[in-house]
Amino acid sequence: MSVLIKNVRIFDGLSGRLVPGHVLIDGATIAAIDTSPIAEPAGATVIDGADRVLMPGMIDAHAHLVGMANTLLDLAMASQTQLAATTLARAKGTLLRGFTTVRDMAGDTAGIKKVIDGEPALGPRIYPSQAAISQTAGHGDFGFVYETPTALGGNESRAETIGFMRVADGVDRVLAAVREQLKLGASQIKLMVGGGAASMYDPLYTVQFTSPELAAAVQAATDYGTYVATHVYNVAGIRRAVQAGVKSIEHGHLADEPTIAMLAERDVWLSTQPFAEHDHSFLDPDSTEKNREICSGTPHVYEWATKHGVKLAWGTDLLFEPDHVARQSEMMVRLGEYVSNVDALKMVTSGNAALLRLAGERDPYRAARLGEITPGAWADVLLVERDPTADLSVLATPDTGIAVIVKDGVIVKNTLG
Repeated sequence: MSVLIKNVRIFDGLSGRLVPGHVLIDGATIAAIDTSPIAEPAGATVIDGADRVLMPGMIDAHAHLVGMANTLLDLAMASQTQLAATTLARAKGTLLRGFTTVRDMAGDTAGIKKVIDGEPALGPRIYPSQAAISQTAGHGDFGFVYETPTALGGNESRAETIGFMRVADGVDRVLAAVREQLKLGASQIKLMVGGGAASMYDPLYTVQFTSPELAAAVQAATDYGTYVATHVYNVAGIRRAVQAGVKSIEHGHLADEPTIAMLAERDVWLSTQPFAEHDHSFLDPDSTEKNREICSGTPHVYEWATKHGVKLAWGTDLLFEPDHVARQSEMMVRLGEYVSNVDALKMVTSGNAALLRLAGERDPYRAARLGEITPGAWADVLLVERDPTADLSVLATPDTGIAVIVKDGVIVKNTLG
């Protein structure tokens, strides 16, 4: 199947300029780009962009498809088939918001990925992490205090039985947990290395996993050709993770400037979020206070990362509130409060794509390039009603702001007839 999109201004994901031109898609990849008209192939679908802006599909580098689609009550009570079905049903909404790819950072999504790969219009491309790995009493330990920890012979928590988390203590168990996720189809590994807002037992200052445990996880991932990303906010946890060889720090909002500068020196990614307090709701006042503290660090982390040239990625980390998933678009637009519009657009396209390529041989989509409009790249493109380099807010309302969505060369949405 061929698609010709003509008479557009092209933001290619790499430069800051809009270039008038025409784009030919052949199958799942971009076949040609030209400033002169391209001959219409026989049988091609032709879309006249009428001077709209064509940009790459966006990438959410820290998504939770299972967590976004289901409430905490669902995760606690629903069957695994219901959880998977709900996740797949609501994945289409992510795609219709213009996010053609996500890096899923906790959840059993490898099977959902396979289904979507066969039917691209069902949802975004998925880079699965499978279960996030936590120590006992860490950010991913959702067992009750009266239960015996799994490391001491107790039963798995509900979060473990549904493949959302895996609790592991000691080098041997961490090795097994990492290898388990790789066996299940993970393209990268996610570890919890510090406290978090949503968890019950770990203050934000805690440092989780010992250096030998972290080094073991990194070695196991490296042996499979991929990398480890770590949830962590605080200075001590970030530094321990980096020293162990972790390649991506997730969040980092409570870092100080020297620690942010160290990420640039060590060539470590910072995958962070422009958090505001209203992005997440908590019933527990302790979690609410932790969330407030995390959000207070948002301006500083962007300021220091930009100052020191850290490799920045963008994601959302939305969880447990399916009625508020539109915040995915809001958070993307909010990124423009901390970086320029062009830098924000680069970050959510080619920038996030560069982070995904750290998966190396585990990269399920390494056959072509993501996040850019260049010959040979994956045909994931958005036709936007106004120029997002001048006004990011057009992406805040994807129902009206995005006229056409193409993923894998398949037209997912076309309001132009």
